[in-house]
Amino acid sequence: MSAPDVLVRATGLRKSYGSARRPVRVLDGVDLTLHRGEVLALLGPNGAGKTTTVRILATLLRPDGGTATVAGHDVVRDAARVREVVSLTGQYAAVDEKQSGRENLAMMGRLAHLPRRAARARVDALLDAFDLAAAADRRVGTYSGGMRRRLDLAAGLLTRPQVMFLDEPTTGLDPRSRQTMWDVIRGVVADGTSLFLTTQYLEEADQLADRVALIDDGRVVAEGSPADLKRRVGDASVELTFASPEDSARVGAALAGMTSAPTGSTSGRTTAPGPDHADRGRTTTLRVPTDGSVEHVRDVLAAVAATGVEPLRWEVREPTLDDVFLTLTGHAARTRDRGAEPVPADHEEAAA
Repeated sequence: MSAPDVLVRATGLRKSYGSARRPVRVLDGVDLTLHRGEVLALLGPNGAGKTTTVRILATLLRPDGGTATVAGHDVVRDAARVREVVSLTGQYAAVDEKQSGRENLAMMGRLAHLPRRAARARVDALLDAFDLAAAADRRVGTYSGGMRRRLDLAAGLLTRPQVMFLDEPTTGLDPRSRQTMWDVIRGVVADGTSLFLTTQYLEEADQLADRVALIDDGRVVAEGSPADLKRRVGDASVELTFASPEDSARVGAALAGMTSAPTGSTSGRTTAPGPDHADRGRTTTLRVPTDGSVEHVRDVLAAVAATGVEPLRWEVREPTLDDVFLTLTGHAARTRDRGAEPVPADHEEAAA
């Protein structure tokens, strides 16, 4: 894409916390781009560097090295210009519980120096768009978690930012509220705002993002559309679970000879004990790559039946972003938790 289509560009971002003698490196050369009209999801486990990246791009932290621009403005030298075109919604709703939803938005409008009449119209439009009109005059302290998150998101859109940074926007929400937030986020994009989203929820990245950047240990290890990243793992597979490693080995040997199966089509891995076969040891799952066609899946199952070994269960399984993360890093996106990213005492200092 051409330069005008790139709204956010980060090159070689580095950031460490702690003392000079014992630094804790959080970012180790992060490269990212967000294009106009796009949703970019930064996906990784806790402590991978997601929040630190967002805080640098939103001018709340200075990088130790590298450069970053937003809408052509440097986040260090032109921080004030950057703040004019961005909005940041953090992991927890930053709203005043003693005020009503309408009062919260009106206050934000005054802080943004919006003309009174324009601010009133914008507040009404956002309350409607975020399904908060019926509760607009209720105290926010009576809102559910999902309603507070929607109000927080609405506040960030008062000034119609070019770029909105959403740092784990559905943290702590129940599945229904998370789905509602996804619908709201899709509406924000349809209205013309480009989104930079951080998340540790694989399904969230899959549902919302045009492109996903996988971050681990402060480095971007892969980037692409969800479909492109999944293709790096391979095709779909028929996953068969057996009561014993011996059964799995017997079937694996038979399937290895199938001419219709891709080369190297069988591989076993041990999973948790099957509830009906705990006395027979750990169950084993055999995964057989397939093109996903009915014909090939039928051939695989027929070959299994011919061995006389009955699997405990089977399913056709598509690659997931977790498979991608596991392949590239050796661990799942949410299993390696280093704890929260360290934040220095002066973490509120903005890049001036």
